[in-house]
Amino acid sequence: MSTAPTDRAAGRGSLSSSEYARHDGLGLAALVARGEVSPAELVEAAIAAIERHNAALNAVVYKAYDEARRTAAGKLPDGPFRGVPFLMKDLGRRVKGWPCSMGSLFAQAGPADDDSVLVQRHRAAGLVLVGATNTPEFGIPGVTHSARLGLCKNPWNPAHTPGGSSGGAAAAVASGMVPVAHASDGLGSIRIPAACCGLVGLKPTRDRNPWDPDGAGRGAGLVVDHIVCRSVRDSAAMLDATGYPQPASPYAPPPKAGPYLDEVQRSPGKLRVLWSSQTPTGRPIDDEVAHALADTAELLAALGHDVRPGALAVDLRALYLAARTMLAANFAAEMKTIVARVGREPRDGELGQLARRNYEAGKQVSGADAFAAARRAHAPCWQILDQFQGPSSGRSTSAPRRAFRSPRHST
Repeated sequence: MSTAPTDRAAGRGSLSSSEYARHDGLGLAALVARGEVSPAELVEAAIAAIERHNAALNAVVYKAYDEARRTAAGKLPDGPFRGVPFLMKDLGRRVKGWPCSMGSLFAQAGPADDDSVLVQRHRAAGLVLVGATNTPEFGIPGVTHSARLGLCKNPWNPAHTPGGSSGGAAAAVASGMVPVAHASDGLGSIRIPAACCGLVGLKPTRDRNPWDPDGAGRGAGLVVDHIVCRSVRDSAAMLDATGYPQPASPYAPPPKAGPYLDEVQRSPGKLRVLWSSQTPTGRPIDDEVAHALADTAELLAALGHDVRPGALAVDLRALYLAARTMLAANFAAEMKTIVARVGREPRDGELGQLARRNYEAGKQVSGADAFAAARRAHAPCWQILDQFQGPSSGRSTSAPRRAFRSPRHST
């Protein structure tokens, strides 16, 4: 995304919609750092974009405009995204004073008493929170539609889905409401919307970003948080800002070799790339997807990498069956907490069909079955790592760099 000089006099007048939309998050933060625009102007540009597009897309379901204006007018942390407007997904992460519907008629939570750890890190990065985005009920399906929040549409073609479950976040970013937005992913909920909306969507390794002690909805480590955005550098910089060690993380991530923002500007050397069109069910993929996959493999080979076809020696069907059992049990445990808070079981019509079926199925999973499924779901991790071990795996042009921890990120 361009960070070239703007087409207006520095600091004079409000940001035009086209100028606001053509910058990524770091680009907007650079304008703020140079004094060419104020955080308040960026907030007004974001509000204008949301009001312009949201009626057609239904991407933003909670608006915190007054709070955002107050935040932008105050002293913001000097983080990499200072002054950049940001949207939170209406699922899984507390924002002080905000409700959280989780896309559910039953499970709506009142205003949160505090910020989750991840939101604290978002604020420390200089982001200004302006609202929350649409999500399907409990984030279960790969489309964004619920009786509580309604249908979210794809800005490239409103007749198409933006994907899910971070569909509201993806629609907001793709339409230019904000350059970056919070998203979360268990079985594709960052990657599916990014693909549907033409964005950058990375699912980081578990516990790279923090989670809170209650762990509600985190799917025994399968669900992680990050963002959807329009540039690779924004994804890298955000993970630098939020992805540092947290005490008592149950799944300690591998140490960083250096800032991710530096990594995306460094040549990776010659990589070994294995690619496959294998699916868990064995059914063939769509022709359009197959052609895109082959084109990508050809491009990587043309860039000098060692690219070859070959499926991973992993039983994907067994993996998905194990994950389904484990996630159903986890959802039942989450629902038990919600039922205790509400004071009763959900009535007819208060849960969508998919959520109801997951809840009922989860209640039938025994403790022994849940633990056995967890073991089966974790086993492929070892199998995949074993297949990628060896002197020629990974980066091939330099010795490993030392582990990196920024001093300001010490815990």
